[in-house]
Amino acid sequence: MSRTVRRSAFTLIELLVVIAIIAILIGLLLPAVQKVREAAARMSCQNNIKQLAIATHSYHDAVNQFPTSGAPGYVDNNSVNTQNWSWLVKILPYIEQDNLFRATGAPTAVLNTNPTAVQTNVKTFLCPSDSNNTTPRTDTNIAYNTTFAVAMTNYKGVSGSAWMWGSYATGASGVTGTNPGLDSGNGWIYRSNGGQNFPGARTMASITDGTSNTFFVGEDVADFNQHLSWPHFNSCTGTTAIPPNNINTVASRGDWPNVYSFRSRHTNGLNFALGDGSVRFVTNSIALSTYRAFGTMNGGEVASLD
Repeated sequence: MSRTVRRSAFTLIELLVVIAIIAILIGLLLPAVQKVREAAARMSCQNNIKQLAIATHSYHDAVNQFPTSGAPGYVDNNSVNTQNWSWLVKILPYIEQDNLFRATGAPTAVLNTNPTAVQTNVKTFLCPSDSNNTTPRTDTNIAYNTTFAVAMTNYKGVSGSAWMWGSYATGASGVTGTNPGLDSGNGWIYRSNGGQNFPGARTMASITDGTSNTFFVGEDVADFNQHLSWPHFNSCTGTTAIPPNNINTVASRGDWPNVYSFRSRHTNGLNFALGDGSVRFVTNSIALSTYRAFGTMNGGEVASLD
């Protein structure tokens, strides 16, 4: 006589225990997965910013000076009907974007000559940790009373530590010229150093602090700063007078005296490329004196990131 063996089913309590165990395992795994993803994104960001620093040197090798922002005959004009192109536009051919450079019409065309071109995302300009950087924005400072969409960047040149406005004003800091921090500066780039009435382009000889002691390129986030787009001269530079990751609120993004600086979506800090092409992760807790010292190209300060 054969005997039929019946398997007992899961009880409700056993099922709930299994579900609870799975939930606990997911809770333990998700933070680890998120950390791995952020680590990968941060490495990708570091690679992007390194490429930009290297591109400035390739540009220098070709024309015997670093790229500039603004245009000859510059006036303080944020209109799209100007030739006030950014330094990021100038290095497009050196990051395998020569076709896009030609499409913009830079440097002789005005910024709104080819809207499609200036609304094009450039992967090397975008940090993968920032999920809101791929849609062209009309709420930048580029056009004042004109609605005009431009593509974003997460990377900007370092204009130095001279700064005349807001809560972190340092004054001229030995800089001669108009609007220190904007139209003159002690960093390697500022928004209008391509203008004929301003101190002009930098060369390797200008970096007397040494390229390994000078910040060249840092990060920013458009959600927290309206001065951020790759085509425009006033949207690709920032000061180290203001501490890193200062004011991370959407409501304050138009407060340019306090946000014309650097910030990121990374945890506890942001990436900077130095003039020698190396990349360092700078924590939010860095001493402000050190941070400002690395922003200058010829300040003669003694400072270390180690």
